[in-house]
Amino acid sequence: MASDIDTQAFKQQQRDDWAGAASHWRRLDDGVRRTSAETTPRLLELAGIRAGDRVLDIASGTGEPGLPAAKLVGPSGFVLLTDQSPEMLAVAREKARTQDLHNVGFVVSDAEQLTLDPESFDAALCRGALCLMPDPVGCLRVVYTALKPEGRLAVLVVGRPEANPFFTTSFAVLAKHTALPQLDPEAPGPFRFADPERLQSVMVQAGFHDVGVEQLQHVHSMGTGREYWAHLSRMSAVAKLLAQIPEDQHEHIGQEIAARAAGGDPDGEVALEAESNLAVGVR
Repeated sequence: MASDIDTQAFKQQQRDDWAGAASHWRRLDDGVRRTSAETTPRLLELAGIRAGDRVLDIASGTGEPGLPAAKLVGPSGFVLLTDQSPEMLAVAREKARTQDLHNVGFVVSDAEQLTLDPESFDAALCRGALCLMPDPVGCLRVVYTALKPEGRLAVLVVGRPEANPFFTTSFAVLAKHTALPQLDPEAPGPFRFADPERLQSVMVQAGFHDVGVEQLQHVHSMGTGREYWAHLSRMSAVAKLLAQIPEDQHEHIGQEIAARAAGGDPDGEVALEAESNLAVGVR
């Protein structure tokens, strides 16, 4: 657990950030789903999800990968989507209605404080959120208890900074205007589990066995450069840096980042290489 942060203040800031970002994520939902077109199927495969399974999705946000999992388990199965942000989960509810999915449930809760029946799920998923948990091992232990014996947990996190220009492009520009914080592997942040061994370690600490980690190289497609910047600027790590820079410079910075991401034209299409670490462990 990160010892140098005020955990409760951090969690409240996260809730506030996601509350403000929910409508933005809804508008860019098609683009967000495109960026995960290669990773979500692999995540579901690693979890071993089958028709009729009960699946737990931790920090589901706007419904990914919980809703794709619901299609996979079919009407005889069930997926519980959980998130600490009611605003983000409201978007997931809307998408479930639009997709005519009736085999889903929703719980607003801090992942570390979830109250679930022991041994009640066949599989669990956590995409992109474990790196932001103040106590990742504590969160994984909650999942461990909720899984049936031999149930599988599949986790996805961001890989190495140098292999993820989707994230680092904006930081390279922002660094010209403000000092970037030193990466702290103990603190919540996007690259917290860039080291596969570190990801494997927290899974083992939580009790999982047969833990395996793989690196997946893929491409993030995020519409135009302007859409890319609109999305990245809402991410907490970027927004905090932007807040340190005079507001009259924001438009110029956004224009530069949008152009870089799209190969020189801010209205061009973005297709940036990315690397994700995917881990699977057995209860």
